[in-house]
Amino acid sequence: MEAAKRFGRIEPVAAAPSAQIELGRALYWDTRLSADGKTACASCHSAYDWGADRRSASIDARGNPTRRNSPTVFNALRQPMLRWLGDRGSGAEQAEGSITGSMGFRAKDEILPLLRQSDYEAAFRAAFPGEAEPVSTRNYGRAIAAYEATLVTPAPFDRYLGGDAAVLTARQKAGLRLFIERGCAGCHAGALLGGSAWMRFGVVKDYWLATGSARIDEGRYAITRKEEDRYVFRVPMLRNIAKTAPYFHDGSVPTLEAAVRVMASVQLGQTLGDDEAAAIVAFLESLAGDVPANYAPPAQRP
Repeated sequence: MEAAKRFGRIEPVAAAPSAQIELGRALYWDTRLSADGKTACASCHSAYDWGADRRSASIDARGNPTRRNSPTVFNALRQPMLRWLGDRGSGAEQAEGSITGSMGFRAKDEILPLLRQSDYEAAFRAAFPGEAEPVSTRNYGRAIAAYEATLVTPAPFDRYLGGDAAVLTARQKAGLRLFIERGCAGCHAGALLGGSAWMRFGVVKDYWLATGSARIDEGRYAITRKEEDRYVFRVPMLRNIAKTAPYFHDGSVPTLEAAVRVMASVQLGQTLGDDEAAAIVAFLESLAGDVPANYAPPAQRP
């Protein structure tokens, strides 16, 4: 099967609960650990939005909009790089970096007194035994990453790749063929259908201008200052894509069908017919799994 060669299956996570995972879960949902006392990691990654944010931009603990739309956290740690610019190399780095980002602190160490005041010290010692000072921003990031690694969402497409041909409808199978034949799988490959390559949105600048968008973003150029990185972004994974509108880094496209048409046009130079666009959308719907059962606050905080 050609699809099995191009893509790959996601399997359920069989990891046993651990002190580190449970600590990370508590930290992830705790609004007390922010500059305003109202913001948690989960604030930008709603369960109702399949771990993403239906707002074009999230609001951080300073009351400011984030620069880019928040991608889903589900399956995210299986990517080799994170965020739209690929500027975080691990879940631990991302979580620790969020202390001075979405959590609103001026310096990372400002979260440490709050961790102790919120009775987390015993949980950190259990999660990181043998460390002289387990309550640290590094371990904060490591614990949250351990929890996020459990947020995996196997979908009907995985059962199809495993041999259950009946799990996809005829339209979804037609959409899969089009997805491959039209070249979408050139960037959106692997088990996540994306997440590990770069795409140039230079031609999308014309789309932004034509639609009156005021959020033209220079992409990785903002980090590297290299001209070849202007308008370059990480290719997003397509897992749960049907559940995580709006689309693109600026959240400028409200529907999946519109996003499919835009990408076919500006990235592949193609115009899709109505039936073709609908079939591809139907295929993408088969990539949606269930919200993980543990994607909720723990019954008790440490």
